[in-house]
Amino acid sequence: MAAAPSTPPLQLAVAAAGGQRDPELRGVVQQAITQAECFADRYDSAVWYTLMEPRLRRYVKDRDERLVILKTVWCETLRAGAPPLPPGLVMAILDVESHFNRWAVSSAGAVGLMQVMPFWPEQLGMRRHELTTIEANVRMGCAILRFYLQRERNDFHRALARYNGSIGRRTYSDQVVSRWTRYWNGADDLGRGAVALTRS
Repeated sequence: MAAAPSTPPLQLAVAAAGGQRDPELRGVVQQAITQAECFADRYDSAVWYTLMEPRLRRYVKDRDERLVILKTVWCETLRAGAPPLPPGLVMAILDVESHFNRWAVSSAGAVGLMQVMPFWPEQLGMRRHELTTIEANVRMGCAILRFYLQRERNDFHRALARYNGSIGRRTYSDQVVSRWTRYWNGADDLGRGAVALTRS
């Protein structure tokens, strides 16, 4: 987000963080953290790994880290008892937000794979360094995304804008959707099926 040179950095950080400061969101993220279970179908998970692992190699050189990312994205998008998320969409968000670098930190202070704001660990009784772990970061990021998809009635452009703090602009959402449909596609019908998304 471009800003005038006269805008103080702290003010910019607070503005960018606004997308994740929704009061109702705290309960959603807390629930995701305390119910981290995965009930993946063996066939579907095998197809998922076969499709996505080779694509992820260009970003993540370490094999074990690739497998943890793929397992976590699979489990969090198909979390039991929650509306499913398209796994490819979440991969696209990781791609655009951090290029799969779990140590990434934005100018606004967002951290990790899904660029979660650092106030989340403090509000949830966690430590900030946990934002650099794959599991905690993706878990929180998916909970936030799911919340905004529900709020926006599955309009992914509006939900992504809320996630990114760029409401009223489509640059970010268009970039994510482009990566989703052109590179991280092919697996969204696995598991419990992809959520029906609305184009706007």
